[in-house]
Amino acid sequence: MRRLWGAAREPSGAGWENEWAEAPQEAPGAWSGWLGPGRSGGKGRAAPGWASWPAHLALAARPARHLGGAGLGLRPLDSGTAPFHSRVSGELQRRLESQLQHESRCRSSTPMDAWRAEAAQPVLAMGAPWGSPAAAAAGGRRGWRRGRGLPWTVWALAAAGLTCTALITYACWGQLPPLPWASPTPPRPVGVLLWWEPFGGRGNVARPPPDCRLRFNISGCRLLTDRASYGEAQAVLFHHRDLVKGPPDWPPPWGVQARSAEEVELRVLDDEEAAAAAEALATSSPRPPGQRWVWMNFESPSHSPGLRSLASNLFNWTLSYRADSDIFVPYGYLYPRSHPGDQPSGLAPPLSRKQGLVAWVVSHWDERQARVRYYHQLSQHVAVDVFGRGGPGQPVPEIGLLHTVARYKFYLAFENSQHLDYITEKLWRNSLLAGAVPVVLGPDRANYERFMPRGAFIHVDDFPSASSLASYLLFLDRNPAVYRRYFHWRRRYAVHITSFWDEPWCRVCQAVQRAGDRPKSIRNLASWFER
Repeated sequence: MRRLWGAAREPSGAGWENEWAEAPQEAPGAWSGWLGPGRSGGKGRAAPGWASWPAHLALAARPARHLGGAGLGLRPLDSGTAPFHSRVSGELQRRLESQLQHESRCRSSTPMDAWRAEAAQPVLAMGAPWGSPAAAAAGGRRGWRRGRGLPWTVWALAAAGLTCTALITYACWGQLPPLPWASPTPPRPVGVLLWWEPFGGRGNVARPPPDCRLRFNISGCRLLTDRASYGEAQAVLFHHRDLVKGPPDWPPPWGVQARSAEEVELRVLDDEEAAAAAEALATSSPRPPGQRWVWMNFESPSHSPGLRSLASNLFNWTLSYRADSDIFVPYGYLYPRSHPGDQPSGLAPPLSRKQGLVAWVVSHWDERQARVRYYHQLSQHVAVDVFGRGGPGQPVPEIGLLHTVARYKFYLAFENSQHLDYITEKLWRNSLLAGAVPVVLGPDRANYERFMPRGAFIHVDDFPSASSLASYLLFLDRNPAVYRRYFHWRRRYAVHITSFWDEPWCRVCQAVQRAGDRPKSIRNLASWFER
């Protein structure tokens, strides 16, 4: 399900600058992108509400171009299909074959090229009924000619059959039960209880819930913060960090009649009782019938302590940045432009405002991290301005982070750890939205290309060393025309930045609405998330 282009072209030899300057730029629409939540290399699970994810996430690629006209592949020569084919000389056939062989040698072959070529072949697929779109595309004019030769009795019988079907349906319409989607009564609102305000601290007053219909066009949601409404909620949302950082905090066993709101408050246990309490919750049906418990986490496995202390089958769904989560909520994504106000504005940022070369904003400095080690190597060959707390960072200017980064040509979108799909706001907000070309360090290039065009970023793995990367950045600095190619994606796409924590909250409601009554539980949460 992942549509990936070939590996990035690496510079080699003394003439690599000319290769970059003369290399043809990839067409903006040649990227197929990510196809939908819950799909990850064939191992992903279909999320309960994955079909409800915004349709603009399914970014379609342009059709492949072949010889013989736009969007049309070469048809096999067949003397029985058209008079033109009978007049094609042997010399012309040899020229066509020579041209195709030349293109095949000159063009790098990738799995996507093979897939596109196969999809463009005018061959009737096995099992496709004659008269279907597939058959029509394969048969061309031959199917039309055969259609003209059908006896008139066949057409008469078909018309009579359609007429009888319409009359019977009309006569029986009043006896049919009402259609489900034609019911005049709206669906019952879905209640989603947020057990803790993420990173808000225990005991803090929760802020008012968002309006899901106004913010994200999701209707029928009843977002709850009062734990006294626990029994009314169709789903309960637990934030992992707040769940494990203090004493165990779980809802009371269902069936115990609480007489006041205080009785619905926490059951605080010491550390020795934590594992036993979690196991008891998983085996004693602690929740109201049909209620789903949703585990939410946006940190990487390297920064998610306490995963192994959670019992099996405790949660029903997962919500995270991972594409194979039950509810997939990435830090950001690209969507097709449809309005002049879509951000970032303009086809490319004005180069006259870019006074610096490379910027990096880092909040947590740790010499053991791969990003810090790579920074030390890179900064020996090119100047890097660091902002943030710790290390050599300086405070972010008063104009703000985005306006500061906008003054630079490149931004180091370095993740604090390298894990599957862990691509954070460092790419979507700090770099793409600010108008700087991202230099990424995180999962491999193929993982990034699932969510964005390959020509929109620079990956450190594309270069054998930090000095080679520095040379390439300096080359782009001297060649503005080549540098601007990294913004071609802005002609077609805009950037969406996920709103925490309103958007995940509303997405849970949306998933419950679409899931139905299918039962499910997560057998081994740590094993799934840490892989």
